[in-house]
This record gives sequence, structure tokens and C-alpha cells, in this order.
Amino acid sequence: MQSLLVGMAPHCRAEPGNLRWDIWQDPSHDGRYVIDELYVDIAGLEAHRTTPHYLDYLGRIPDLADRMAFIVGPVDVR
Repeated sequence: MQSLLVGMAPHCRAEPGNLRWDIWQDPSHDGRYVIDELYVDIAGLEAHRTTPHYLDYLGRIPDLADRMAFIVGPVDVR
């Protein structure tokens, strides 16, 4: 799992619409990871979802882990 995610990092970070792509691991659970992604806009996210590395990830992840995805937006705290 970790090698799959680490291998994706340079590809995801090189995408024109990507602002951040980081991996976090739960210290109390070796197999639990969170991918923290930030895109310029929804078009950047949609473009990401058509890339070969993302499609490869989608094909491989069911054998490695349960996947839960959330799309969230910013909260104005002013």
C-alpha cells in the first residue's frame, strides 16, 4: 500500500492543477493512510481522475484497502 502511494506522489504533484499531494499514516494503525490533496479547482480534480496513475491506483486499491473518499471545500473563517 505504502509503495503504491509513494509511487504516485511525483506524478500527482506534477499535475498542472495540483497544489498539494501528501500522504499521512495513522501511527496507531500501520495500514491506515490518508491522502491529503488540494487542487486549484474542480477541473484540476477532474483532470487528475483521468490520469494513468490515478486509474492504475483505482484498479489496485480494492485488493489493498478499503477506500473512503471525501471532497471538501474551504470554510470562510473571516
